[in-house]
Amino acid sequence: MPEETTLSGQPLVSVIIPCYNQGRFLPKAIESVLRQSYRRTEVVVVNDGSSDQTEEIAKAYPGVTYVYQKNQGLPSARNTGIVNSKGEFLLFLDSDDWLYPKGIEASVQALLAQPEAAFVSGTFDAFYMDEHAIKEGMVPVTDNHYCQLLQGNYIGMVATVLFRRKVLEEFWFNPALKNCEDYDLYLRIAREYPVYHHLQKIAVYRFHSANMSSNIPKMLQGALDTIKRQKAGLRTVQEKKAYNKGRLSWKKYYCKELYEYLKKTKTPATAEMLSAFLRHRPQYLLQYSIKANKAMLRTQVKKLVPASWLRYLYRGNLLKNYLPPVGHVDFGDFALTRPFSRQFGYDRGGPIDRYYIERFLEQESAGITGRVLEIGDNEYTLRFGGTRVTQSDILHVDETNPKATFIADISHAPQIPDNSFDCILLTQTLHLIYDFMGALKTCHRILKPGGKLLMTVPGITPIDHGEWKEIWYWAFTDKSVKRMMADSFPNGGVHISTYGNVFAASAFLYGMGLPEVPVEKLEVQDPQFQVTVAVKAVKAAL
Repeated sequence: MPEETTLSGQPLVSVIIPCYNQGRFLPKAIESVLRQSYRRTEVVVVNDGSSDQTEEIAKAYPGVTYVYQKNQGLPSARNTGIVNSKGEFLLFLDSDDWLYPKGIEASVQALLAQPEAAFVSGTFDAFYMDEHAIKEGMVPVTDNHYCQLLQGNYIGMVATVLFRRKVLEEFWFNPALKNCEDYDLYLRIAREYPVYHHLQKIAVYRFHSANMSSNIPKMLQGALDTIKRQKAGLRTVQEKKAYNKGRLSWKKYYCKELYEYLKKTKTPATAEMLSAFLRHRPQYLLQYSIKANKAMLRTQVKKLVPASWLRYLYRGNLLKNYLPPVGHVDFGDFALTRPFSRQFGYDRGGPIDRYYIERFLEQESAGITGRVLEIGDNEYTLRFGGTRVTQSDILHVDETNPKATFIADISHAPQIPDNSFDCILLTQTLHLIYDFMGALKTCHRILKPGGKLLMTVPGITPIDHGEWKEIWYWAFTDKSVKRMMADSFPNGGVHISTYGNVFAASAFLYGMGLPEVPVEKLEVQDPQFQVTVAVKAVKAAL
């Protein structure tokens, strides 16, 4: 079909969505296209012989082009989408994934800026359904794209790629391939034409048990076969080195993934899995065999030894891991329904969360320098900044505070000049401010370019019943803090740390004092139990 553009010259982008029995995910995929900031799009859904509600769902969206074919596989479905699309640019979105609202706009801008490029690729987030978690990762690639692809598929997700139609009229997805058909296409195109990569996030890749990529041995073999097809056409020493490095990298990556999967799920290895270890990374076969035997031994021991003995061995550091059997939990003093202290442990030697706050400030003490602003008092400024501090300021909301150099509500403080401070210490304060985003924007405004905000906020915490009870508004997680900082410190560097574990959280909730808790138990960090969230944010330089 001919390429199509508007009178204004804005290219039409065809988004091709193959679907095979993934109808339950299809609405999110389609709607992610319809909500794009870039409006000049068309959606082509290719039903690859589904037996679910794919047809009804696709036809419920006006304007969506619906095409049916007997089941022929993903590469064939994508090729069918090409034939039935009109766009000058094409993007392939799997039915269980989705696009970010500005994804197409970012890719179009990149492709228009690179007129010689056959395609451009961006980055993505991985959504793990079993963990209900999004993990991100970016791979910067600026040149030698063909060699980089030989070493590994840095693109990772086909929906991050925006193709020119003319290149897909020359190169099609190989319908004979059962997996890695996108990786195969990237290599064939990059062999002959320039391509370009950027770090804008385009899409979200949903990982679940139905993903083809969950079959690790087949994915390993598919990746190795894909780059092997390039071997005959290698032209330079650099390409041959990249090819050899790629084969080794794929073996290391997938065998490690397989080993970690078996270790995590305790799933017995199939003959195909053991064969993959034996052929490509024999050391993992040995490790798995040892681990499997140890696991069986531990299981048998725990069945035979009484729970009281296992508890005794664990408390004596003679057993690394111990979980009491159902019905045999020893609650001890934690069986109480009231805390030991309602003062955060101040009356028992000091709060547990102070350990995490002060550990964070000590780690970041080199940044407490120059002119420093602290909220409430300047204890931490003097303690951790020392002689590096040239001027110490205190901001307080109460005008009766004699030590305050600024009297203001930090969520709206126009009287504080812009670009004034090298560092701001904001510890355990944000949860007491209703307009906490206003407070963060003030911090960004009054920091000098390159200045640092060192902030801690409560996660799992008791709520004050005294002075602060009426304004104790919030508790935070690393995910909420990440979103907040992205909005308030644009283009700056942000590093987020979490502190705590189930024991520390329980002890803190019960009001145990810091001297009552062994430090080694506080040092174990489990992001599922965030007692304290700490942030170092650097204002972008001009």
